[in-house]
Amino acid sequence: MADQTEAIRKSMVTELNSEDNTKAELEAKHGKIWTTSEMQEEFDALGFMAPFIIVRKRDTGERGSLMFTHSPRYYFSWKPE
Repeated sequence: MADQTEAIRKSMVTELNSEDNTKAELEAKHGKIWTTSEMQEEFDALGFMAPFIIVRKRDTGERGSLMFTHSPRYYFSWKPE
């Protein structure tokens, strides 16, 4: 089965990871930022296709998505389903 989102996701990954942003700079652009350990405290990871990860909030059970950068690994842009 062909992934019709692959080209756009690859472009997004390249763009997100081409910037050498600090956590503070990313927060200014995207709002709340989570490190891997912070994300794992607040969410359960259900699946991913870079630069997106599907998660469930541990406290409410609400499903949604986050975006992430590779290195350093930061998660951001929480969007509930």
